[in-house]
Amino acid sequence: MDGVRASAARALAKVTGQALGPYQSAVVRIGFAGTWLFFLLREFPHRAELYGPDGPWSWALAERLIASNGAFSVLMWSDSTLWFEIVYGVSVLASAGLLLGWRTRATSVVFMIGVLALQNRSVFMGDGGDNVIHLMAIYLVLTRCAQVWSLDARRARLRGSASAGAAGPVLWAVLGAVFAYGAATGRFGAGWLAVFAGLWVVCGLWWLVDRYEAEGEGRAVLDVLANLLHNAGMLVIMAEVCLIYATAGWYKIQGSRWQDGTALYYPLGLDYFTPWPGLSALVAGSGTVVMLLSYGTVAVQVAFPFTLFNRRIKNVLLAVMMLEHAGIAVLLGLPFFSLAMIAADAVFLPTGFLVWLGVRVAVLRPGRRAAADPVAVDAEPVPVVR
Repeated sequence: MDGVRASAARALAKVTGQALGPYQSAVVRIGFAGTWLFFLLREFPHRAELYGPDGPWSWALAERLIASNGAFSVLMWSDSTLWFEIVYGVSVLASAGLLLGWRTRATSVVFMIGVLALQNRSVFMGDGGDNVIHLMAIYLVLTRCAQVWSLDARRARLRGSASAGAAGPVLWAVLGAVFAYGAATGRFGAGWLAVFAGLWVVCGLWWLVDRYEAEGEGRAVLDVLANLLHNAGMLVIMAEVCLIYATAGWYKIQGSRWQDGTALYYPLGLDYFTPWPGLSALVAGSGTVVMLLSYGTVAVQVAFPFTLFNRRIKNVLLAVMMLEHAGIAVLLGLPFFSLAMIAADAVFLPTGFLVWLGVRVAVLRPGRRAAADPVAVDAEPVPVVR
């Protein structure tokens, strides 16, 4: 019993004492922010048809649907074209800010609002990748995903705190004004009103403690709560990825086309999924290749959740799944779906590989020495207020 108690105490100390997986949370942040940013930029000329006033799913239809399902979208605050353009532009800026890790606590909230606003405005425009982005945008708000590879981490190293400077208070003041307007005009449901009020109050409290009691008990308590929330959020992200693959794999097993190994053949014959007709015809022309890819997809998806207890097998299947999604992006013309899934898979990447990758990228930066300092590389990331 003493051994069990000691193990439980060590586990509790680890979970409360640090935000686990700093590199994994950073790469997930970069992956999803980058995916959504590239999508918004690519679809910029068609934004009004997809999510705006020129779309087939009109504002009135969206209003009726949201009234029935309780979804949240700031685009439903007004049907004016100007409001739509503002929301779309802010979504682009928030995605870029989250990608760079600038004032990440605020930009993660705005990023989530932008994703929910656009996707809930036109629910029929999305696919599986959009559903993953939808969920991960919410989960990222819970994590301390800017401990490494972010402007916040850089500010913490140079100035002693990620909250240094006037940009943070100004940004939260603007968000507070928008929130106050929405609350006063009844734009929020009870649930979202409580969520945004809690976020604003907690972040304001954290800023005050970080500025005036950085070494006190209050900061220590907030750090423990933030670590617990971060670790719970990372656990939910990992569980979500496992659930996606498990359900996809087991549903495929029930399909007759997957059972006989011909499932991949049919989308390769559809114009919508053949950006490279010659390549699609080449793959579809080989029954053996189609069978192996079909069976291999099912086997990898079903097996992956069970491989988490064996690091080597897990890493092999993880690489296979990422290559599979890269193939889907090229062969079936679904780049953003594939990028979203690869970003979700990245939560399982080994820390050693991510540190090595970070060093290689850092070496390529202009003005950076060719040889990185091994002590700095292996050291724990500087805690940032995120």
